[in-house]
Amino acid sequence: MSEQTSQLIHPVILCGGSGTRLWPASRESMPKQFTRLVSLESSTFQDTARRLADADVFERPCVLTSSDARFIVAEQLAEIGIDADIILEPERRDSAAAVAVAALHAARRDPRAVVLILAADHVIGDTPAFVEAARHAAAGARAGQIMTLGITPTAPATGYGYIRVGAALDGASGNHRVEHFVEKPDRAGAERLIAEGALWNSGYFLFRADVMLAELEAHVPEILTATRAALDGAVRDLDFVRLDAAAFGRAPKTSIDYAVMERTERAGVRPVAFPWSDVGTWDAVWAVLPHDAEGNALRGRVEALDTRGSLIHSEGEHLTTVVGLDDVVVVTTADAVLVTSKARATQVKDLVTRLREKAHPEADAHRRMYRPWGWYQRIDIGERFQVKRILVTPGGRLSLQKHYHRAEHWVVVKGTAEVTLNDAVVLVHENEAIYLPIGSMHRLTNPGKIPLELIEVQVGSYTGEDDIIRVEDIYGR
Repeated sequence: MSEQTSQLIHPVILCGGSGTRLWPASRESMPKQFTRLVSLESSTFQDTARRLADADVFERPCVLTSSDARFIVAEQLAEIGIDADIILEPERRDSAAAVAVAALHAARRDPRAVVLILAADHVIGDTPAFVEAARHAAAGARAGQIMTLGITPTAPATGYGYIRVGAALDGASGNHRVEHFVEKPDRAGAERLIAEGALWNSGYFLFRADVMLAELEAHVPEILTATRAALDGAVRDLDFVRLDAAAFGRAPKTSIDYAVMERTERAGVRPVAFPWSDVGTWDAVWAVLPHDAEGNALRGRVEALDTRGSLIHSEGEHLTTVVGLDDVVVVTTADAVLVTSKARATQVKDLVTRLREKAHPEADAHRRMYRPWGWYQRIDIGERFQVKRILVTPGGRLSLQKHYHRAEHWVVVKGTAEVTLNDAVVLVHENEAIYLPIGSMHRLTNPGKIPLELIEVQVGSYTGEDDIIRVEDIYGR
């Protein structure tokens, strides 16, 4: 391995989580890191990946994500022209297991590789400052410390953990020992911590792979054993590496903070002052967006009258109007509306819990559902019927499948469809239709160069998504 390669940082983007505090824009089917909540041009995941583009500082990134999100990750990386290793977690086991997998993955290339752990959903307002901070913190990591980036607080936030800064470390100037990690305080505690010079805990970690593996072995050996077995038993699935589910499931569910950082003698911190937010709640989204003269952050088709200090977020073609309200959050999507005060925005997570308890499908599923071949969107649903709009990207192919409880009618409105119906393969052009009887074996493919759009009308006793019997699928579902 060359000296230049050995000095590069191996970035690992943790891309799990559902972002329920940002419902209804963020849901299990499309979590906040993949949505355009902050930028109209890109997701925070894409912004995070772009932040690692300097080939003189960073190695090819690795992304840890869920199996359900794998095609979203691949598509969003392709949109910005970035290649990455994509490792699939069979289930959520919190950050300690993810960090263990990241360290093991890097160590197989170079046991002394410096790994950077970062979240996919953070907003950083100064990329050069972030890269420079990572370079300096990496010097501490090469010396054997487990470094974190500590953010200089801008307010007595109660939603973040804090870091008390200790003595300076040898080597690169500006790196310090961690004196103590502090749990999320109340407001008075946050004010006191800031007065004493404490920093926000960003959740960014830099370490040598061998050092982290030694600390995991010392403090949580059961996590290391489980994740090592999961990586040993991993299989390649198209462009993804799928961890062994049984082994990974044996890893205790805990954070890297509890598992290692609060126990290790090697914790270090690099104080930084670049603009940063984890945009974990709607009031945090309001804080990072541009404001008008009345302090409002307005997104989409919105009109506000006699309204101040508010976030009004409208998706799609909906016109959202607000009159005479201050410091509120109003979010409208195709199938749900949220209205809350900014002060109570953290309770949206509790609201989602209630929606799940009452079996509201909107708790987790968007009306538009993304698939590896494109997306579908429900237009209407009733007793014994459902209508969908379907888009298939060029070269996209749905699974070969059949249904026991419904027949389907496909009407092509744009492009050309190649339809397999039992033993026949036919082309269906714009303004043409085809009927798929109950029990027939069928498949839809877009052989053209433009997106294929069609209207699907389902008729039958049951139209749920679990009435799909897949016989063959190029995406391995």
